[in-house]
Amino acid sequence: MSAQARAARLIVQALEAEGVEYVFGIPGEENIHFVDALTDSPIRYILVRHEQGAAFMAEMYGRLTGKAGVASATLGPGAINLQLGVADATTNSTPVVAITAQVGLDRIYKESHQVVDLVSLFRPITKWSELAPSAQALPELIRKAFKTAQTERPGAVYLAIPEDVESAPLPEGLRPLPVNVVRPQDPSPSQVARAAEVLAGARRPIVLAGHGASRAGASEALMRFSERLGLPVATTFNGKGVFPDDHRHALGAVGFMRHDYVNFGFDEADVLITVGYELQEFDPVKINPKRDKKIVHVHQFPAEVDDHYPVAVGVQGDISRSLDALAGAVDRRFEMDGTGERIRRMLREELEQGREEGGFPLSPRRVVTDIREAMGREDIVLADTGAVKMWMARMYPTYEPNTMLVSNGLSSMGFSVPGALAAKLAFPGRKVLAATGDGAFLMNSQELETAVRERIPFVVLVWVDGAYGLIEWKMDLELGRDSHVAFGNPDFVKYAESFGARGYRVTSADELLPTLRKALDDDVVSVVAVPVDYKANLELTDKLGELTGPF
Repeated sequence: MSAQARAARLIVQALEAEGVEYVFGIPGEENIHFVDALTDSPIRYILVRHEQGAAFMAEMYGRLTGKAGVASATLGPGAINLQLGVADATTNSTPVVAITAQVGLDRIYKESHQVVDLVSLFRPITKWSELAPSAQALPELIRKAFKTAQTERPGAVYLAIPEDVESAPLPEGLRPLPVNVVRPQDPSPSQVARAAEVLAGARRPIVLAGHGASRAGASEALMRFSERLGLPVATTFNGKGVFPDDHRHALGAVGFMRHDYVNFGFDEADVLITVGYELQEFDPVKINPKRDKKIVHVHQFPAEVDDHYPVAVGVQGDISRSLDALAGAVDRRFEMDGTGERIRRMLREELEQGREEGGFPLSPRRVVTDIREAMGREDIVLADTGAVKMWMARMYPTYEPNTMLVSNGLSSMGFSVPGALAAKLAFPGRKVLAATGDGAFLMNSQELETAVRERIPFVVLVWVDGAYGLIEWKMDLELGRDSHVAFGNPDFVKYAESFGARGYRVTSADELLPTLRKALDDDVVSVVAVPVDYKANLELTDKLGELTGPF
């Protein structure tokens, strides 16, 4: 029987109906008919080097486009390897559809080779996890998978397809279901009126914008809201760019391990207007430690319960419409004091300090400053988890949504290299840079080969210190010493070249910026290794520990 006459062809047709452009994965014996059916499809199959990389690629593609990224693997070990990226997607509220093979229905019920209850394994880390019991069920299951993944609050879903279902004869007349999109609703007028009452009695309100505001495309409405009412706006790390850092009302990002400059804006606030904020992005205890602030929660779904997040009013509905309605219902404008300008000035001073630091190995501030100089306003940087994330997320000026990406839900290491590949596929006209520590880089560096083979150009900037820098920082800060964090590294230039990529080694502070510009302009896969001196870590936390407010 031709592969085109099997149920695998129906799976591909259903993916085409959902508008899928890429499937990231590794084939296995049990899903060869599915992979073969993709050969005759406009969907591009990206063969990766590890299933974890496939999941991270699907996650970043979903995060940047709003359309569920698709990761594919075989059964057993292949499926289990997907789980880190799948969990990362769910905790970062990103739509992903993970599809794997499973053993046939004729032996799934008994002890047998490679039998693992995958549906149960994926259930705690997904919005929905299911097994396809028959070819007839595939259209409904695939439509449900995409609808569930993409509907607010988005996340990952999992579908297991037994090998005898995938290879079954295609039932006559069976076809994909039509796609229906869940539309966001207008906010309730009564909710808006109650929120307006809270703001009418506010003394010093502040806005915190999160990842949900970026997903909802609410940047313009957020700026209108801030300007109409005269309100300062901070963002979470995941929300960076939804409110431009060069706006006069911008306070920067919260999420650092210590009481940072922006936190002083929250210390003095009596009302928090949270816009698209989700609690896993940033613990609310750090901005409402005394539980004394009134909270207006503006989002497309109700707030999670937390002792330090007592919601006075929840405004549910389309975020942009909610902000516009609330701005129109508040008959006052708040006077901006000098706190915001002082916060912005201190961050500018750090960037200026970085520009002037000429030591070698480079200071983290110098690296952040040079990355910002090398990248355009809409270019995309992915900052991997570790000390790199802390420096980039708090210091890197960001002007557009989803142009500085971190994992702040699960905080997974190793996502930036596969994520950069997916980011370039999502936005081929933009420059893409993965900023990663040497520890995180080697977790998924094999995907350099994928990028070279598939001709997907981006730059990897490896911050080299020979240690798990964030853990070292934390140990030194809390224990007064560190241990078991140091490791050796390969020659990163030769390592990159062995995959067919270009390699660069920075040997002085003045080399970094021109090297970055050259690598980005060459439009090939490149790895730039820059030695970093993290003595600035403790200097920063010591400095922040001595800060006192109000400003």
